[in-house]
Amino acid sequence: MPGGPFGPGQSPQRPAQKRGAPANELDSLLNKPTLQDRLKTEKGEELLELIAKPTAKENAVVKRFKTEGGSQIREYCPHLTKDDCRRAHASMFPCHRVHFRRLVFPWTDVSMGNCSYLDTCRHMKTCRYVHYELDDEPDLAGPVATDAAKSRPPVPAYLAVCKQFSRGSLDARWIKCDIRTFDMTVLGKFGVIMADPPWEIHQDLPYGTMADDEMRKLNIGTLQDEGVIFLWVTGRAMELGRECLEIWGYKRVDELIWVKTNQLQRLIRTGRTGHWLNHSKEHCLVGVKGSPNINRSLDCDVLVGEVRETSRKPDEMYSLLERLSPGTRKVEIFARQHNVQPGWVCLGNQLNGVVIREPEMLERYEAKYGPVPAPSKA
Repeated sequence: MPGGPFGPGQSPQRPAQKRGAPANELDSLLNKPTLQDRLKTEKGEELLELIAKPTAKENAVVKRFKTEGGSQIREYCPHLTKDDCRRAHASMFPCHRVHFRRLVFPWTDVSMGNCSYLDTCRHMKTCRYVHYELDDEPDLAGPVATDAAKSRPPVPAYLAVCKQFSRGSLDARWIKCDIRTFDMTVLGKFGVIMADPPWEIHQDLPYGTMADDEMRKLNIGTLQDEGVIFLWVTGRAMELGRECLEIWGYKRVDELIWVKTNQLQRLIRTGRTGHWLNHSKEHCLVGVKGSPNINRSLDCDVLVGEVRETSRKPDEMYSLLERLSPGTRKVEIFARQHNVQPGWVCLGNQLNGVVIREPEMLERYEAKYGPVPAPSKA
């Protein structure tokens, strides 16, 4: 029949379909991971877990340097004083954390708030801002606080590490000298060097500084055949420090940052250094010579520590360096008397005389500079 039952040119209508539905279904099928893809993903995740897992050697090193007797860290109370802590917890007793005591003198104006420099303030006898001191007296009514006070470590953690791993004498040695002219060959070789040079920063400082060319000419490289050096630098001296490391025979491999906190363990925001911004951190360049046998990836490249005397670095540096290179001789250059540490040799023009306890080094020193005078009281 012409045209069929639907009329001329007509065809039977199909059920209506949503536009794009077949394409969406096809895309969904194509995007689904295949069995092979899923197996690859599972294997990749297993591989990442294996890579992230510490090796037996890493576990052994961590266990070796684990502090005996538990953690030496004491947590500071965020409420600062014991009175504020009691009020915050609605309790008769303060918490077991470390607290401070406000120092309010007749000239103090409490409404002015805390001093920016706190215990490092040079004008504490006239400063009108509030200062603090550590409130270390145990609360007799609080057994937790008393137990915490009893369990406090009597010596710094770095000393325990030093006693366990230092190969040489634990007694400190120091030599008062002019670093620019001192014969470094007298000292022998060291595994670790730490130096905090008096860089010229074009700012009034309570100590003498050294010119850039004097820094470049220092015979630091004589102290090591293989080993690491930690060189503290200021903002202006960062590039000069890298240049000095290269001249002395080192390859710069890393950098450590010390984030400065004040007495209340809070970030220092108003410093005495910095031409453009207040400096709340210091940088330490890490250089290496040869292929020293050191513990890699054991410590972090950020230290958070309290500021003390001018240019004094945190004590945590010494325990870090002991863990990095246990059992090796260590020397600190441009040291002061407060830098003298067990197991270290210290050099600087602000030390008290000469104290040498190693027979070979003493023999070399006296052959070069004559008999060692009687030691001054440290």
